[in-house]
Amino acid sequence: MRVTVCELPDERSTFEAAWEALVAYVKEQKSDLVLLPELPFSSWFATTPDFDATIWQRVQQEHDAMMKRLPELAPATVLSTHLLIEEGRHLNRGFVWTPEHGYTGVHDKYYFPDEDLFYERRWFDRSPQDFTPVRVRDMVIGFMICTEVMFTEWARHYGRQGVNILAVPRATPPHARWEVAPRMAAISSGAFVISSNHAGNQLFGGRGLIIDPDGEILAETSHQTPFVTAEIDLEVSAQAKKTYPRDVQE
Repeated sequence: MRVTVCELPDERSTFEAAWEALVAYVKEQKSDLVLLPELPFSSWFATTPDFDATIWQRVQQEHDAMMKRLPELAPATVLSTHLLIEEGRHLNRGFVWTPEHGYTGVHDKYYFPDEDLFYERRWFDRSPQDFTPVRVRDMVIGFMICTEVMFTEWARHYGRQGVNILAVPRATPPHARWEVAPRMAAISSGAFVISSNHAGNQLFGGRGLIIDPDGEILAETSHQTPFVTAEIDLEVSAQAKKTYPRDVQE
C-alpha cells in the first residue's frame, strides 16, 4: 500500500496553497493512506498559559470548515486530529476518515505538555485513558498523538494488539527526540510508524517520517520536499512481531 506523510505550514497565509499542492500530490501518487499533522487546520494556539474561549471558538471553526474538505483527498484514507468540546471537555481527538464511512473518532490525546509555547495542559482536558486500535480496510491502526510517542510502553501495547500502523501526528519543534521516539515506537511495536508535522513560524520543525518496523527511516519530508510517499507491505509488520525485541516475554 502507498502511504503519504507531510509537513504543512503553520502560517495560514500559505496553508491554502500547500493544501492544494498536497491534494494534487496525493492524486498523482495514488496514495492509499495520508497522515496530516496534529491539529493541522489552524495556526498553533496553545502558546499562552491562559485559556481563551474566543480563540478556541475561532480555531474550532477553522477545523470544522477544513474537515468538510477531506473528501478532496479521496480515495485515500486520511488520519489526523481535530479539536472539539464534548460534555464540557475540550478534547484533541484522533480520527480516521474514509470515503466509504466518513469520519470516525478514534482516540483522545491523553498526555499533554505544559511548557513554554506548548501549554496544552491548560487548553485541553483528558478523556479516560484509552489506547484501543481501530481496524480500517486491511490496516490495524493505533494513534500516538505527539507527546504520546514518548511513552513507549503504549507502542508495545499496540504491537501486542496486532497494530501494523502507528499514526504519530505532531506539532513539534526541531529536536532529535522527534526522530528517536518514533523509531523506538516502531521497534517496540513491530509496526510501521508514520508521522507528519507543522512547519515554519520558527517554532515547528517539519520533517514527516515513514519508519519501518525495525526503526529504519524509509522516507522523510523537508522544506524542499514537504510530501513523501513510500510503498509498505503490512505483512512485514506481521512478521516483525515474531522477532526481537517484540518476542521477548514480559
